[in-house]
Amino acid sequence: MLRSLNTAAAGMLANQLMVDNISNNIANINTTGYKKNTISFQDLLYQTMIEPGTTSADGTKLPGGLQVGMGVKASGSSHDFTVGPANKTGNPFDLMISGTGFFQVLMPDQTIAYTRDGSFSTNADGILVTSDGHPVQPQIQVPPNSTNPTVGSDGTVTVQLQGQQTPTQIGQIQTVTFANQAGLLATGQNLFQATDASGQPVEGTPGTNGSGSITSQYLEGSNVQMVDEMVNLILAQRAYEMSSKAITTSDQMLQTANNLHS
Repeated sequence: MLRSLNTAAAGMLANQLMVDNISNNIANINTTGYKKNTISFQDLLYQTMIEPGTTSADGTKLPGGLQVGMGVKASGSSHDFTVGPANKTGNPFDLMISGTGFFQVLMPDQTIAYTRDGSFSTNADGILVTSDGHPVQPQIQVPPNSTNPTVGSDGTVTVQLQGQQTPTQIGQIQTVTFANQAGLLATGQNLFQATDASGQPVEGTPGTNGSGSITSQYLEGSNVQMVDEMVNLILAQRAYEMSSKAITTSDQMLQTANNLHS
C-alpha cells in the first residue's frame, strides 16, 4: 500500500510540473520569437520480485518476471525551435530569421547572448539595440540624419546619406547556428546562452551555410499552438486526478486492512 502512495504522489508531482510548463507556454503565446518548451518524463526504478528467466521449482525457466514500478520523474525539457508565424510590422529594423539561426546581442557583463527576437531599434547614439537596450553584434551604428534604412536578406544594412544618390552600406548583421540548439539555456528576456550541450556558436552570413535568411519589416511570432496546449492541459489534469484517486484508494485499502486487526 505504501508503494502505491509514493508512486501516485510521484505522478501528481510530475503532472503538476507539466501543468506549470503548459501554463508558461500559454502565457507566452504572444511573445515575439518564443519557442515552446516540452517536458520529458521517464519511469523510476523497478522493484524486481521475480527476474525474467528464473528457474522455477520444477526446473523450467519462467518466460517472464514480476516487477513493480516506483513512479515517474521529469527527465528534462527542450525547446521546439520550429519557426513561428511571420507578423508584418512595417518597421525596417524589425527582423525575422526565416530558418535556423540566432541574432547576437552584447550583455552588460560583456558576454554574448542569442535571441530569435528581432524587434530592434536605435538608441540615442544610433546604435542598433534590442527592446531592452542590448547592442546587436556586430555593432551597427546608423549615421545621424540618414534616411531609408534597409536590411537585406543577407543582413546587409544600408541607409541613404544626405548628398549621395546611392545607398551606403553601414554594416552587416551576422547570425549564428549551433550543432545542438536544443542544448541552449533560456535565461529570460527572449535570450539564450550557449552551453557545453549546445556547442560553440558558428557565425556566418544569413542565408549561407545552413543559416536562415533575414526578412525585414517582419517579426517572428510564438510557435505555441493553443489547441495543442489545451489538449496537453486536459491530459495532465486527468492524469493528476487519477493519481489523486489512486492515493485515495490506497488510503481506503490501508484503513480496511487496519480495521481487520482492531
